[in-house]
Amino acid sequence: MAPASPKVLTANRLQTGEVLYWKAGGWIADLRQADLFGEPAAAEAALAQAQAFVAANQVVTPYLFEVRRTGDGLAPVKEREIIRSLGPSVRPDTGKQAPPMHKHHV
Repeated sequence: MAPASPKVLTANRLQTGEVLYWKAGGWIADLRQADLFGEPAAAEAALAQAQAFVAANQVVTPYLFEVRRTGDGLAPVKEREIIRSLGPSVRPDTGKQAPPMHKHHV
């Protein structure tokens, strides 16, 4: 039997829909800094802790997903999580992949 793939815990911020990742008992926006769970018991414990944020109406639908290690840190294994980590795919000018906007004064 092959060893289980490491996992990361994710959810969406309730007010904005922003994709978040679990880090040290809280949430961050950068997948590369997320806690990596190699042991199923630790992953399930974090998922149980995340339910407090659901009860407080801060995040929705926390779940675990598989990642792999890369030279740059962590990368999702499945297409859905690759898209979620980058931001909206229908408009490349928005989301995490967008360049910073310049504000123009009229």
